[in-house]
Amino acid sequence: MHPIDFFFKAARQYPERIAIDSPAVCLTYAQLEQRVSSLAAALQSLDAQTGSRVGICAGNTVTHIVSLLAVMAAEKTWVPLNSRNAVGELNRTIAFTEPSIVIAEQEHLASLDLSGVAHRLAMDGGKADGAQDLDELAKAHAGGMPARVHPSLDATQAIKFTGGSTGTPKGVMQPYRAWTTTIINQVHAYGFDENDKYLITAPVTHGTSTYLIPILSQGGCHVLLDDTKPPSILKAFREKGVTTTFMPPTLIYMLMAQGEKEGMADFPALRHLIYGGAPMPAEKIRLAREFFGPILETTYGQTEAPQIVTVMRAHDFEDEANWTSVGRPGLLSEVGIMDPDGKLLAANEVGEIVVRGDIIMSGYWKMPEKTAETIVDGWLHTGDRGYVDERGYLYLKDRLRDVVITGGFNVYPIDVESVLDQHPAVHESAVFGVADEKWGEAVHAAIQLKPGAQATPEELTAFAKQQLGSVKTPKQFHFFADFPRSVAGKVHKPTIREQVALRMKGRNQ
Repeated sequence: MHPIDFFFKAARQYPERIAIDSPAVCLTYAQLEQRVSSLAAALQSLDAQTGSRVGICAGNTVTHIVSLLAVMAAEKTWVPLNSRNAVGELNRTIAFTEPSIVIAEQEHLASLDLSGVAHRLAMDGGKADGAQDLDELAKAHAGGMPARVHPSLDATQAIKFTGGSTGTPKGVMQPYRAWTTTIINQVHAYGFDENDKYLITAPVTHGTSTYLIPILSQGGCHVLLDDTKPPSILKAFREKGVTTTFMPPTLIYMLMAQGEKEGMADFPALRHLIYGGAPMPAEKIRLAREFFGPILETTYGQTEAPQIVTVMRAHDFEDEANWTSVGRPGLLSEVGIMDPDGKLLAANEVGEIVVRGDIIMSGYWKMPEKTAETIVDGWLHTGDRGYVDERGYLYLKDRLRDVVITGGFNVYPIDVESVLDQHPAVHESAVFGVADEKWGEAVHAAIQLKPGAQATPEELTAFAKQQLGSVKTPKQFHFFADFPRSVAGKVHKPTIREQVALRMKGRNQ
């Protein structure tokens, strides 16, 4: 089966059940299927080529979900365009993937460079830059059904990006088989059924998208809110009967603080509070389980092997020895630990985490050499280090790739450094993550200025935010007269981290 077939099958089985519950509209499965099919037929009328790329840039809305499902039903390739990213990064993504269609909210259509895009569709009734109205186009094909050729399961369902805010972005080609595997893994791991109500809090362009079809495949419901601030989320837990949600740890911490403020800590329907994107310290796990009950769960995965590679279910958290683990492999995921020579290691030996199976990507878009480095003999090399114990639980130790995971978002230091180094006062920068109670990790930057140059943290913040957006902009800047370097003359980040830690400790004493 293709991923979209799980939804179509459920629509036939549960036509009158609510599929999407939002303040603006509630859609039954039958209504959602009609909207998806009509829009899919409309997209094919604009571009009949199977597998052509469609970019979507919007917040979490019903129209966004309908558009994504329609792209899948039209057997096209989804290119998520995170509306929170800087315009420059979005434009690079568009130029790199060359979508024939871009669907976006009017404000984004007006700001993006869509000169190379044949068809521009406005979600909110606007016609910025000659865009067509998405609703009008879909209505013109009301009752229509998309043509299905059922491409190979190795064909690309989505191109998602792991980084690349400067230069050439790195696009992960997620095949149909990876999406289907993720659906089966999640339904098996969590036991989703027709009574599940999933609250969408994180952007659909990120990990949340992996939960859309697993919930729909079982006849469950997706819940959208006008805002996803803690008071609204807690209210939805109580009044909407939310059973399941996925969010970064930082949001869980804010929910606990808000709940204590309101005297609210009873959520009888909630049974899956899944966190990911950043680690959660043991003390925070204890507090979360005390506050929400024994419903905390987590997963391990990455864009190259979307959720779930491993999963820690609620009952796994009963044993405190498991709290530093990310769980055991999903039903259709295979995990190994490998040494630098490509030898698989025994239990409790530390090495690189490798993943095998239908869950892994087919490769990086237009990067065959990088693909060959990452997938070797069928094993995806994650760039993460860890070990698997004798029970099969995976424990993360550190990351070979110097990625910072902040508030559930991946930030690649080289991307931030490339922007900071463009500042006229900056000689060189070194970006890294620092453990942070709120964000899991916070982006920090060490700065070596040019001789005689001056720059304040406020100036660098404004400079970075303009090109990178808020998430990737460093939270703190640390100035160095000279960077510590290796014998080969390379910046030695471990020493920089140590010196920054000492400075921060001194300030806090």
